[in-house]
Amino acid sequence: MEQKVVLITGGSSGIGKSIGIFLKLKGFKVYGTTRSKAKYPDFDAFDLLELDVKKEATITAAISELIKREAKIDVLINNAGVGITGPIEETPNEEILKAFDTNFHGPIRMMKGVLPQMRIQKSGLIINITSIAGYMGLPYRGIYSASKGALELVTEAMRMEIKDFGIQMTNLAPGDFATNIASGRYHAPVHKDSPYQKPYGATLTAINNDVDSGGDPIQVAHKVFAVINSSSPKVHYKVGDFMQKFSLLLKKILPDKVYEKLLLNHYKL
Repeated sequence: MEQKVVLITGGSSGIGKSIGIFLKLKGFKVYGTTRSKAKYPDFDAFDLLELDVKKEATITAAISELIKREAKIDVLINNAGVGITGPIEETPNEEILKAFDTNFHGPIRMMKGVLPQMRIQKSGLIINITSIAGYMGLPYRGIYSASKGALELVTEAMRMEIKDFGIQMTNLAPGDFATNIASGRYHAPVHKDSPYQKPYGATLTAINNDVDSGGDPIQVAHKVFAVINSSSPKVHYKVGDFMQKFSLLLKKILPDKVYEKLLLNHYKL
């Protein structure tokens, strides 16, 4: 069987690295991306390409290099993303725009970059890594939830637009996993004179604890592998612990205010 070529954005660490290592073990030709290869001089898990999802020129250059080497792109995994927390009122507009530039516009740029090649091939699969947080407005994570929710909806639309080209597209929404996302996340400062000081400070601690105690990201890699091997991928996939996935069922069946009360109780707000 011909070796499939996989491109993973944000592949140098966290969930992206776990996916790449697992797929390489399964026989795929894996390329990850990073904004700066110089930061990873000893990285040898798989090939890295320099690419910043916020900069179209780097996307064009990296995809051209990949096609030059492999003559095809079978799977794109849009994994690169950034976290952002804070009271929306106190979150600087420029930080909101930065988060959407990476989490929403970045994947769209990547999809636009690979679709012409996949159309030539009459085949291809795009997996957009979103988040269970994208299915609900979470307090002090509203901007993150919105950026991931927007990508979910764009995927729903695009998979219908590209179906006649033999190209498939799906969403994969992880819950909390133990990664280094908190280290690169923008979080609005907890100001002592802010009306949000106490509830935001407590919620930020809870968010960090959830990530630190999260599951092994290899679970996401296993799900990605299953999706790639599916002849007809679903529109949405979720991967996380039972309660995180169960919360999505509750959101569907409970009245809005009841579900809101559950969130308030969870975050002790």
